[in-house]
Amino acid sequence: MPRAWSAKRERQYKHIKDQAEDRGQSEKRAEEIAARTVNKERARKGESKTSSRLSKSDTSSGHRGGKRSGSSGPRGRTKEQLYNEAKRRNIKGRSKMTKAELQKALN
Repeated sequence: MPRAWSAKRERQYKHIKDQAEDRGQSEKRAEEIAARTVNKERARKGESKTSSRLSKSDTSSGHRGGKRSGSSGPRGRTKEQLYNEAKRRNIKGRSKMTKAELQKALN
């Protein structure tokens, strides 16, 4: 997390990172998602020295909410995310479970 960020941006970064980790993302991936999101918002608000034209004119990431993720519709959590949640809850036999079995065990 860069030191040039304001206190608000640091809180935003931490919140986004925590949410990504709760969804089963690795810590490294969660940090990347959070940093990219915060930097895009900084560019949109004119808080950064440089920004692309698209960053300024495009729909905000908060409003867009994954609409460009490439999926045709909601499919729920990935098997990896389900596995990580099962690991966190200490569910036995999780390594041999299918995605459907993991979903059932978590519900």
